[in-house]
Amino acid sequence: MAACGLDFGTSNTTLGRIRDGRPELVRLEGPHVTIPSAIFFAPAREPVVGRAAMTAYVEGLPGRLMRSLKSVLGSSLLEETTPVGRRRVRFREVIARYLAAVKAHAESAVGDSLDTVVHGRPVHFVDGDPDGDRRAEDALREIARSIGFRHVSFQYEPIAAALDYEQRVRAEEIALIADIGGGTSDFSIVRLSPERHARSDRASDILANDGVRIGGTDFDRMLSLGSVMPLLGLGSPMKRGDLAVPSAYFHDLATWSSINRLYNPKTLREIEETRRDASRPELLDRLCAVIESERGHSLAMAVEGAKIAVSESGGARLDLDWMEPGLSTEIDRGRLVAQTGDLSRRIAERIGRCLRQAGIDAAEVDALFLTGGSTGLPHLRAALTACLPAARVVEGDTFGSVGTGLTLEAARRAA
Repeated sequence: MAACGLDFGTSNTTLGRIRDGRPELVRLEGPHVTIPSAIFFAPAREPVVGRAAMTAYVEGLPGRLMRSLKSVLGSSLLEETTPVGRRRVRFREVIARYLAAVKAHAESAVGDSLDTVVHGRPVHFVDGDPDGDRRAEDALREIARSIGFRHVSFQYEPIAAALDYEQRVRAEEIALIADIGGGTSDFSIVRLSPERHARSDRASDILANDGVRIGGTDFDRMLSLGSVMPLLGLGSPMKRGDLAVPSAYFHDLATWSSINRLYNPKTLREIEETRRDASRPELLDRLCAVIESERGHSLAMAVEGAKIAVSESGGARLDLDWMEPGLSTEIDRGRLVAQTGDLSRRIAERIGRCLRQAGIDAAEVDALFLTGGSTGLPHLRAALTACLPAARVVEGDTFGSVGTGLTLEAARRAA
């Protein structure tokens, strides 16, 4: 039996264990230590997870893809059901099936059973709702136990990232840890040093914790609503009065965790009725085509890919030829900033809250440690660094720092 650290993320998941006295992330899918937080249910077959799930969906196999599973924790969706083949499955069960598969992959890779886990968790599953936070953690604990973990505890994800970073620290310093993931943005201010790293009780070294339920999938959603959904009818007028086409369908289609809600005959009938009274029915035809073919996740993946391409090279052409021949849209960095800049500002505001909580000035922070996939967004990165102009910027392992830190914590707690 062995202990592990589990970073169940909105977009990706990692699991680590101690090997030869050092934390090591386990290869969960072929050579990869990360596995996408996705599951694909196919008729009369066991579900597949990770890249295999994404491949099955992209190849057009019949079935249901679910991604961004973590985002339902703390929401009423957790206890709701979704159709999977001929039956309905609770989202709680979907998460359990995914994490059970991850655990099985890890145990196969390490050749040992895993019975103890330190689970990562955001500072806030739900903004401004302590009871929702508690319910989310309780649900994740129950799920972990249901799949075979006998001992389950939690650590804040930015604290775990700090433990990873502390392995390279050579002198005492104050660091602000920014973990900007797919679903949440989490911050901690921590006092670090080689001597403190050896202590079992680190409570006095944690000066502040804060977070907000905004992450990379929210950037995807705003980019989709601003650049793609108008091509499908968002904001277009109805024939009568000054009304616009109802927007709820587009918001669901732009939100990873809500896409599957649209795949039902009732929704299609409603859209067809709206189409008859729309001034531009050809736009609603595109919306119907996406929903009828259950290609909502394809659209979300295309938007996510465009976001990454714009961040890396400044521009991207979003090809939607599969929806309608010749259909595409151009996205540049200015457009990305215009449509998601408010999200960056709201995330960066949390740094000020952390500083006030810690009772220190920005100038007293020695290092800004960045981890999480969304730290690659240039305008978000600029907003974060502007809050701490004197701090040294340190790059973490984008997808592995939290998992590594959780593994260190699991080893300490199991000792």
